[in-house]
Amino acid sequence: MQKPVYFVVFLVAISCTTKPSALKTGLWRGVLEIQGEQLPFNFEVKDDATGGQDVVIYNAGERLLLDEIFFTGDSVNMVLHVFDAYLRAAVKGDSLSGVFNLNYDPAYKVPFKAKFGQDFRFIVPAQNNISKSFTGKYKVQFFNEKDTSRAIALIQQTGTTATGSFLTSTGDYRYLEGSVINDTLYLSTFDGNHAYLFEITQPTDSTLDGSHWSGKARFRKWAGKKNENARLPDAESLTYLKEGYDKIEFSFPDLDGNKVGLNDERFKNKVVILQLSGTWCPNCMDETRFLAPWYDANKNRGVEIIGLAYERKDDFAYASERVKKMKEKFGVNYEYLIAGVNDNAKAAETLPMLNKVVAFPTTIFIGKDGKVKHIHTGFDGPGTGIYYEQFKERFNAIVNELLNEK
Repeated sequence: MQKPVYFVVFLVAISCTTKPSALKTGLWRGVLEIQGEQLPFNFEVKDDATGGQDVVIYNAGERLLLDEIFFTGDSVNMVLHVFDAYLRAAVKGDSLSGVFNLNYDPAYKVPFKAKFGQDFRFIVPAQNNISKSFTGKYKVQFFNEKDTSRAIALIQQTGTTATGSFLTSTGDYRYLEGSVINDTLYLSTFDGNHAYLFEITQPTDSTLDGSHWSGKARFRKWAGKKNENARLPDAESLTYLKEGYDKIEFSFPDLDGNKVGLNDERFKNKVVILQLSGTWCPNCMDETRFLAPWYDANKNRGVEIIGLAYERKDDFAYASERVKKMKEKFGVNYEYLIAGVNDNAKAAETLPMLNKVVAFPTTIFIGKDGKVKHIHTGFDGPGTGIYYEQFKERFNAIVNELLNEK
């Protein structure tokens, strides 16, 4: 009868010696393995005021706070901000080894590792040799076997380091950061959802050739030519009302299941902004970060915002919990409704008066008379610099115009 008792005690002792209490505080270099390539990113571990720890992911000027860090056995679990995803890894002193995983897709697993004390991204700066500058604005064409698409690349190089972004008709690629290594530019970003890696060469002083790896499976080649006058299609021309319509009507449940529509008394004689978005969408995250404080500062002017959430699962309980978490993280005080799933065609079916839904986010401006005045596809976020400032200027101009209408 004594052996089982000693055996249990022995297991408990091993468990106690292998369970980490914390990660080493300071800078780490993480790497995701996507499609046989190494995608690096940087993060910092900090002790918080409650005795726990926070992780801050760095992408160029972005600082993405992860404040849900849990330890189980010999492993750490980092919940990736508002996204339904996590990094989970075994802790071995100054090393981590595990996976990046999406909770709503258990099959989506990307190998992840990290090393403490490494503050570089692609290469130690001293181990480098460069003779080219990639700085500039480029007109870009992405292409693969199925389709082609246009974009604008913005790159700023300082010595061996570089930052940038790509603007497209459906949104931007947010904060890219990297290095020029022996005259090849490498850029990456990991924000908890986007996992992007770029390899870029410069055949001539004014042209680029590139490869783009995205997540587990998507790969595209692309080419760019320097062009300070490069333009994308007008973001207010892509989605529009079908002939015979001048208003939008819907009835969707709020986060408690109560049906809400534009004809409700609280929206009458007000300017209403509809935000088609999803908690899985980094560009939507950027737009929400802009809209949340903007609403608090402007709601008394006679304007309302309604977020229409299109989530990863056609499940109300799941969707509402995701949106509640997002609202809490960003301090969102405007209304959110559960409208559907994150499929462009299915989203268009929920709003049949639209010609199509091209992208998340899409922002619809409605006048005090209840009529649709403008529809803006996509979002140029803070990672795009001057384009973000231009978006904010245009946004405020539209709202002011509508508020001044009789």
